[in-house]
Amino acid sequence: MKKKNLEFFEQIAPERDTWKAKNRYYWEDIENLCAFLVPENATVLEIGCGTGDLLASIQAEKKVGIDYSSNMIGIAKRKYPDIEFHVMEAENIMLQGTFDYIILSNTIGYLEDVQIVFSGLRKLCHLHTKIIITYYNFLWQPLLNVAERLKLRMKQPQQNWLSMADINNLLYLSGFDTFKGGERFLIPVHIPFVSFFLNKYLAKLPLFRKLCITYYTLAKPFAEPSEENNKNKYSVSVVIPARNEKGNIENAILRTPHMGKHTEIIFVEGLSMDGTWEKMQEMHEKYKSGYDIKITRQDGRGKGDAVRKGFDMAQGDILMILDADLTVPPEDLPKFYNAIASGKGEFINGSRLVYNMDEKAMRFLNLLGNKFFSMMFTWLLDQRFKDTLCGTKVLFKSDYEQLKKGRKFFGDFDPFGDFDLIFGASKLNLKIIEIPIQYKERTYGSTNISRFRHGMLLLKMCLFAIRKIKFI
Repeated sequence: MKKKNLEFFEQIAPERDTWKAKNRYYWEDIENLCAFLVPENATVLEIGCGTGDLLASIQAEKKVGIDYSSNMIGIAKRKYPDIEFHVMEAENIMLQGTFDYIILSNTIGYLEDVQIVFSGLRKLCHLHTKIIITYYNFLWQPLLNVAERLKLRMKQPQQNWLSMADINNLLYLSGFDTFKGGERFLIPVHIPFVSFFLNKYLAKLPLFRKLCITYYTLAKPFAEPSEENNKNKYSVSVVIPARNEKGNIENAILRTPHMGKHTEIIFVEGLSMDGTWEKMQEMHEKYKSGYDIKITRQDGRGKGDAVRKGFDMAQGDILMILDADLTVPPEDLPKFYNAIASGKGEFINGSRLVYNMDEKAMRFLNLLGNKFFSMMFTWLLDQRFKDTLCGTKVLFKSDYEQLKKGRKFFGDFDPFGDFDLIFGASKLNLKIIEIPIQYKERTYGSTNISRFRHGMLLLKMCLFAIRKIKFI
């Protein structure tokens, strides 16, 4: 199979760009998808790069393409001399170093042994490398055969019959964790107005999605067994935004466990009227010998502004948010540390909607709102989300710095900070996992959330994100 396919691609190489131009509408969507998924400062390897068009469409720090067809690589080098190309088999990649992203776009159908190729990718990965795979839906095979006979599509050698479940299983067997994926493109040819509407909107809806021609999936390496001992691997910064939470400050200190090799607690006070700032100063003085405590006052308004100021001050490798109302028990924070330190997730979100909660912990309308937003986000981000508004969120400081750089994509639109972090993590393709927590009734003060006014604002942010994320 490999020899026969190689002969085919060597022969077709001079015509490849002509055929792609005939179906430019389809190929541009693949390029747009990959360009959206890959951050500008990433290092990228494409396996089966052909004549290099996809790599050229991506804005990345370093781009490398390999293909086993010397004729394809020769054309790619002439077209894009600023990109590094190599004649190399996918089964025997002889490159040094690791990459942030590895792309196999419409390539795996030609591979003789997909699992061997996937297993070989491990040596090119660091713990946070992302694998991007695109492939076509075999429901389209009869139509594609007709297109070939009508000379509307380049004749293809026989390909592997792989569903997305097959691909995800092979990734799992090769040591990769699939965490995100989806479908796109109902009509791969350009029909004015019709194609735009169907591909931009209808293709995103349930049922219609399963009829799309393109499948894609993202995966990351599982943590190596040698990395399981992470008890003292990372330092931690716990950021606690607090507005009118005077009665919770001392407990927030005493109940926050020591995690990793060092734990600092950062209080950010936000225009309180009950003496919260004075209480912070008092507690800072009282416990400074036993705890690393920092206190500051936010410059703007809203929880999002407070969290950002705390994150900018933080010195820890891992950033955590703990709401000062202590409805999420500080004693649960080690669960979040273990999940991110072990590599099981890269953005850890608390979920209040699994275990039974205290009777007065969440009002009924708030519960309905949370369930609505969880369904909205699961569809929006192509990752399962059960509780978007839980205040406890955890990520690496290094990932947060990248998230800040990418904030220009969404803009500064979220006064709460939850959606800003979730959207940013999704845009960076961080592996998002949720940890169930026991949600408690607050023992001091009252909530700062207005159900209807803030609920409408959250809905507006969702609609904004649909346009920026889903309908790309």
